Amino acid sequence: MARTRRGIGLLLVVPLVALVLASCAKSSASTFSGAELHTPYHVPGTRLTDTSGATTSLTSSGKRLTLIFFGYTHCPDECPTTMATLASAVNQLDDADRAAVRVVFVTTDPARDTGPVIRAWLDRFDPQFTGLTGPLPRILKVARQVGVPVEKGNRLPSGGYDMTHGTQVLGMDGKHTVPVVWTLGTTAPEFAHDIHQLLS
Repeated sequence: MARTRRGIGLLLVVPLVALVLASCAKSSASTFSGAELHTPYHVPGTRLTDTSGATTSLTSSGKRLTLIFFGYTHCPDECPTTMATLASAVNQLDDADRAAVRVVFVTTDPARDTGPVIRAWLDRFDPQFTGLTGPLPRILKVARQVGVPVEKGNRLPSGGYDMTHGTQVLGMDGKHTVPVVWTLGTTAPEFAHDIHQLLS
């Protein structure tokens, strides 16, 4: 593998940190582990497909808070680590908070990540997690609109390829805006704390 996913993640985190510092900052009075955006992202209602084959969108969540992560099931490190962390965070919530939040995984590799593949992968973390796919150009457009860089990476000796993508988790509120993002390394207790604060 020409570049490890860890190396890719590091390369993405550095410009992401610069972006966060430039466009958002945690107030000194902030109680969040995540970064609060000065200008929240607006999440588009672009039509995507869930793991059952039904047409939906990120804005069809129906929850007061939706945590969104872009990644792919062949990812060897950041993606499974992030989903496991989110699963642990959700398990730490009380019943009321758990009922008000949804975790959504958007594949950046729709050629390999079919609905059944995504569903089987997500079930390893939490069967309640939602998985979305769609044509790659459409996914790339949505990702760009919410500040997540995505591109096809290197071809691997095995004949496959990797995907470079931002590793941030987006927190979408009921108005379909993203006021808070979390960077790689946020812990489950930190997520759980922030989720509770956002829902309070």
